[in-house]
Parts: sequence; structure tokens; C-alpha cells
Amino acid sequence: MPLATVNGISLNYQVKGDRSKGTDVKGSAPLVVMVMGTGSGGRVWELHQVPALVSAGYRVCTFDNRGIAPSFESPAGITIEDLVRDTIALIEFLGEGPVLLVGQSMGSRVAQEVALARPDLVRKAVFMAGHARLDQFQQTLGLGEQELDDTGTKLPAKFEAAMTALMNLSPASMADPHTARDWLDLFEFTGGPATPGVRAQRRMDHDFDRRVAYRAIRVPCLALGFADDRMIPPYLSREVADIIPGARYQEVPDAGHFGYLEQPEVVNKILVEFFVA
Repeated sequence: MPLATVNGISLNYQVKGDRSKGTDVKGSAPLVVMVMGTGSGGRVWELHQVPALVSAGYRVCTFDNRGIAPSFESPAGITIEDLVRDTIALIEFLGEGPVLLVGQSMGSRVAQEVALARPDLVRKAVFMAGHARLDQFQQTLGLGEQELDDTGTKLPAKFEAAMTALMNLSPASMADPHTARDWLDLFEFTGGPATPGVRAQRRMDHDFDRRVAYRAIRVPCLALGFADDRMIPPYLSREVADIIPGARYQEVPDAGHFGYLEQPEVVNKILVEFFVA
């Protein structure tokens, strides 16, 4: 993935298209820009969303947010404003606005702010696990996560894997022993101490309320909730759709916070249908 110098930092990004349809050429097909959530790299979109969107005739830009190496890790601290300016600068660097913008969790918060601040750069926007605020549970969880980071405590790998599954997956995934084993093995293998950049992302503000501000968003928006999401419960995603004039809300069943990985075919179908509508 190439590095772009935008907003005074380096961002690791990639644009993919379908050569058979001629969509690997700049400007030849709509560009989808995808913004990932806390602690994850843009490559996560490559598992399911990028292939499906490319197959549907789109070009797709994924990137590592500030905080995720090899993008600038910004260990001294990260704000939502930093991430919003980074995303705006990357779209301008690509020279392809207005784009189709997709966010997940923290990435949805970024996408919401981009849609508000720069509607000229956004054709349509999708907010997976979007939210205009956090409730008391999410605020307490975030502060507890920061305290855990600060202590340097290393959790046993199996316990960390089990907690990751509990917070991010649907009970439907855990009910099947083979599916549960695959996920738990993956979380155990990929777990471990957070990097300085990820810790900086986790230290971002948790006490915010953008419900009034988002009434001014005017681009077509879809808020996508995951029915079993414990991290961002679906009522917070529905609230975003209720706030933004003309926005739609859709909910994916049997899906937790990682619903785009648990139910990729459903999510991808929703994305494409919204884009072409």
C-alpha cells in the first residue's frame, strides 16, 4: 500500500478496482472510501467488503487511520478532529470527490463529521454502528480500557479472546461450536498488548453529544445497526438516522459489533443497494 502525505502526516492507503470492467482507472467508476474503527487497519475491509464492491463495479479506497502503523501512529494523542481532517485530506489527495463514504464504529463517527463539514466531498454515506453520543456503559467501558492500558496489565490470551468475542460477536456466532472455535482462535492469535497508536485512539474523548449538530447533515445517509451489538447498541445507530433529515435506518440480525464480518453477504447487499438507489 502506498503512503500519502496528507494533513501533515503519512497515511497508508490503497485503491482497488476491477480490471475486467476497466474500473482500476481513476474516475472510471464511483469511488468508495472506507473508514475503519478503533484499533483495526483498513485491510480488514479486504476480507469481504472490498471484493464485493469491486465485483459490483466500484473502486474502493481503504486506509489505515492515524494510530495504525504504517500510518502515523500519533502516540502523543489523537482527536476526532484529527481523523476527520485526515479523511478529508485523503479524499482531496485522491482528487475524486464526491465519494461514497462508509464508516464503522469510530470510523462512522469520522464519516458523520465529514458529511457534516464537507458535503461537497460526499455523494452518499453509510454509518455502520454509527452514533452521535455514547451512553453510560460505553463511556465507562472506554475509561476502563484506558485505565487497563495505563497499568500495562497483560490479560491471559484465552481470557482476552473470550472478552473480545463477548463484546464484538452475536450470540448466534457463539452458538455454533465450529464458528465459535474459529473466532476464539483468531482473537487469541491476534490479541496482545495494544500499540502506542491504538492506545492513543482509545484515549479519544468519550463524553460527546452531536445530536443537534447532525441535524444539519444534508447528504443521503444510511445508518446501519447490528441487532446484537454490545459496543454500540442499535438504538444509538437508529438515533443517528432519526436525527439526520431523510436518513434511513436498517438493522442486521444475528450480528454483533463485527457484523460486517459475521454477516458480510447481508451487509454487502445493503451497501450496493443503497449506492445504486
